[in-house]
This record gives sequence, structure tokens and C-alpha cells, in this order.
Amino acid sequence: MSLQKQVMDEMKLAMKAKDTVALESLRAIKSAILLAQTSGSGEELSEEDEIQLVQKLVKQRKDSASIFKEQGRDDLADPELAQVAVLEKFLPEQLTAEEIEKVVVQTIAATGASGMQDMGKVMGMVSKELAGQADGKTISGIVRAKLSS
Repeated sequence: MSLQKQVMDEMKLAMKAKDTVALESLRAIKSAILLAQTSGSGEELSEEDEIQLVQKLVKQRKDSASIFKEQGRDDLADPELAQVAVLEKFLPEQLTAEEIEKVVVQTIAATGASGMQDMGKVMGMVSKELAGQADGKTISGIVRAKLSS
């Protein structure tokens, strides 16, 4: 089932349940999908593109929530985090740090990376392999730690 169909089904349920947080989150996904579809490429969105859209929305909300928390505005941060929970339902299951570390170690061994100068190469390969299953910031931290040791 395509993401757009899933979102529409979930929107109907959220409307019936009068769940405003879920409805707002789902409308954001729907809007991002429509915007991507009308961007001029004329092609249907692939599953990878859909995952990237949802990841982008999750990242935006997490960044907003962290800024609000820094400013002591929990009243604004909490709705953002609630939206993140709704959005994450549409992403593949996220890997643990240990699972990400295994992939990073395998990639470093396969590429023969020896230091920080190879970080871009390793990041590119790991990010491609773990697309949708791990946050870029987490991957970056693990790659940096492994290459600098």
C-alpha cells in the first residue's frame, strides 16, 4: 500500500477520533507528498522518496522541539514530540546503536578506510545501506568514533 493511501486511511480514523495531533501530522505528510509530486518531475514517488519525506518531517519536528526545550518552552516542545511519534509510524523500524555500529565496522573493513579523511566515503555507503532505518546524526557519530580510534 502506498504511503499516500496509508495516510489517507489514517486521516479518516484521526478525524473520527477527533485526534488533532495525529491529524496535523498526517496533513503534513500529505502536503509533503503532494508538493513532491507536483515539483515537476512527473514521476511517481518511490518508496525511498516517501521514506525520505517522512524522515525530513521527523527531523524538522525534533529540531523544533529541541530549540523549544532549550528556551524552556515545554508547552511548545510537547506537541512537536507528539507529532514525531505519529510520523515515526510511517518509517521502517529504527536500528539500535549496536546494529548501526556493526554495519559501520563492516563498511570500514570493506573500504579499507583508515582515518577521518575517509569519513565521507564511509558515511555515503552506510547511509545508503541504512536508508530509513537510522538517523544521519547517529550514523555520523558512530562513523566519527570508529575512524578516529
